[in-house]
Amino acid sequence: MYDTILVGTDGSANANRAIVHALEHAEQYGATLHGIFVVDTSRLDDPALGSGAIATNDVEDMGQQYLGDIEQRATDLGIPFVGRCCHGRPSEEIVRYADDIDADVIVLGYQGQSHTETNTIGSVTDRVVQSVGRPVLVV
Repeated sequence: MYDTILVGTDGSANANRAIVHALEHAEQYGATLHGIFVVDTSRLDDPALGSGAIATNDVEDMGQQYLGDIEQRATDLGIPFVGRCCHGRPSEEIVRYADDIDADVIVLGYQGQSHTETNTIGSVTDRVVQSVGRPVLVV
């Protein structure tokens, strides 16, 4: 049913639940799992301004660590994994990457790190669901 699965992460508890579901589906269907972490440039200072560069590097390092954790879990299960860490607006980059790899499904957490309301879907997940032309599994 699925050959290519994309999971987004920001290190949140909901993203981790999404990763579990993505790994289960990838294992069940023999799919390749792609993971994406987006350094949200709309939330950080212009990297050319000095302190913004430090913040951007720190966030990128965290993203690489999150992707490395997913890769290890995938490797332990024998699942092929491709990680992508990029800069931009998370919803736009997730949709762009899903299109680039022709993902069969995108798996996202219900809410991310920056979400403060408990009963509403996170803005990144909401934007992806509204703008992508493929199935999205919201966990």
